[in-house]
Amino acid sequence: MLTGLKRAVLAAAALAVAALSMPPAAQAQSDYPNRPVRLIVGFPPGSSADIAARVIGNRMTQLLGQQVVVESKPGAASSIAAAEVARAEKDGYTLFMLSAANAINEQINPNLTFNIARDFAPVAMVNTTAILLAVHPSTGVNDVKGLIALAKSKPGELNYASTGPGTVPHLAGELFAVRTGIKIQHVPYKGSPEAATDLLAGRVSMMFSPASAVIAHAKDGKLKLLATATGVRLGVLPDLPTMVQAGVPDFETSIWFGLVVPTGTPRVVIDKLGKAAMEATAAPEVAKAWEPQGILPLKGGPDDFARFVAAETKRWSEAAAAAGLKK
Repeated sequence: MLTGLKRAVLAAAALAVAALSMPPAAQAQSDYPNRPVRLIVGFPPGSSADIAARVIGNRMTQLLGQQVVVESKPGAASSIAAAEVARAEKDGYTLFMLSAANAINEQINPNLTFNIARDFAPVAMVNTTAILLAVHPSTGVNDVKGLIALAKSKPGELNYASTGPGTVPHLAGELFAVRTGIKIQHVPYKGSPEAATDLLAGRVSMMFSPASAVIAHAKDGKLKLLATATGVRLGVLPDLPTMVQAGVPDFETSIWFGLVVPTGTPRVVIDKLGKAAMEATAAPEVAKAWEPQGILPLKGGPDDFARFVAAETKRWSEAAAAAGLKK
C-alpha cells in the first residue's frame, strides 16, 4: 500500500513527465503571460490613442500579472506600427492598437505591406473617441454655418490640420468639403498634439480633432469648438451641437480603437487577452479617466471586434470613394 508521501512523489513525477511531453508551444500557452507584453500604438505620446492605451494598459497589467508596456511608433497614419506588428512573433507578446485610421488607409494607400483581415487577429474592442470641429479664434466664426460662409468667400484659402493622411480627421475634412461645397486645403501632421499646436498658433484655421487634443484649450478660450462629428452630444460638452444639428446632413464619424495580434497567435492566448481587455474597459476607473477626454469605452471580444472591423472597412471604403480618395 502506498503511503501519502509516496503518492505525492509519484503524482509530482507524473506531472513532470506530462510537462516534458507537452510541445513547447503548448507549454508557453499554459503559463502565458510569463513576461511583459508590448502594446504598440501608431500615434505619438499625448494623442488620444496613446491616452487610451496607457489607461487600459495599466488595468490589463493588474489583470494579467505582467506589465503591459505601451510603445508609440507614429507615422504614416499608424501604418508603420501596423506593419511592424504584422511581422511580429505570433506568441501574444506584441499587441497593436488598431484604429479607424488603419481601416481608412487600407482603402486609399496602394503601397501597404499588410492587410487587416489577413494579417491581424482581433482581440477586443477598446473605445471610441469623439471628433470635434475646432477653429482658431482669428477666423471670427461662432458656428458651422459661419465657417461655411467664410470658406465660400475665400475658396481654397482656409487650411485644416489633420493627424495625418488617411486618418479620420483627414477624411472628416474632405467629407466636410464635399457635403458643403467648399474648398479647403489639407495640412497633415504626425499626430493630434502637433496638429493642435499649429492650430493654437493660428498657422492653420481649423481641424477635425480628437476631443482630447482640444477640449482643454477650448475651455481656456484659445480655440472655438463648433460641433461634434459624433451622432450624439457629449456628456462633457452638452451644449455643443452635432454636425447634423449644425446643418451638415449625413455627417457622423468618430475614431475607434481595438486590440489585435498577428494572425496565427493561439486562440487560447487571444481569449485570455480579450478577457483582460474587456474587464479593463468595463472598470469604472477606466471610464472615469477617459470621459473628460471625450473617450467612451466599447464592449466586445474577438468575434465581436472581427464583425465590427469588417463593417467599418466597408463603411470607410464607401466614404473614401465619396471623398474622391479611393485608391
